[in-house]
Amino acid sequence: MKDTKKLVVAALMAALTCAATMVIKIPTPTFGYIHPGDGLVLLCGIVLGPVGGALAAGIGSMLADIFSGYLSFALGTLIIKALTAAIAGLVFRRIRAVRSGSTGSSYAGIITGGVLGELFMVAGYLFYETMLAIISGSALAAAFTASAAGVLFNIVQGVVGIVLAVILFPVLYQIPNVRVWVTGK
Repeated sequence: MKDTKKLVVAALMAALTCAATMVIKIPTPTFGYIHPGDGLVLLCGIVLGPVGGALAAGIGSMLADIFSGYLSFALGTLIIKALTAAIAGLVFRRIRAVRSGSTGSSYAGIITGGVLGELFMVAGYLFYETMLAIISGSALAAAFTASAAGVLFNIVQGVVGIVLAVILFPVLYQIPNVRVWVTGK
């Protein structure tokens, strides 16, 4: 990252992502939880760009897993949430570029980038949880079946994240530096 402000904001976004993931938890029957952290993950990619956003989102989400006792998920979360933010940031920027940066392009970018990013998140956790189960001694079919039980809850979490990103983006966009980082102007 080129400037100190952006580095500080990235650290702040990582901390907010961690806090949003940890503070409000809705437990699921699969021993996971639904949280608003994915909204911050998407905003990390959108506001900070694919690289800075990936680092902030991945680190903040990984720290939430570590602090919440989900240590076996920390590495997977780092990678999955970083790539989720990167996908959202890349798609957001591409749509804004194609549509000349209109207000509608921001929302289209958030929603499209959010959907693609969150679909990656759902698939990423399905794969990661399946691999964890296989490492623990489960057969592939049993591991996949057990992991697939969490897909619906991850989809709900993704939808919540997209809605929060759409709601919070206009607030963040009012900050002059954020506007410059998002528009490149």
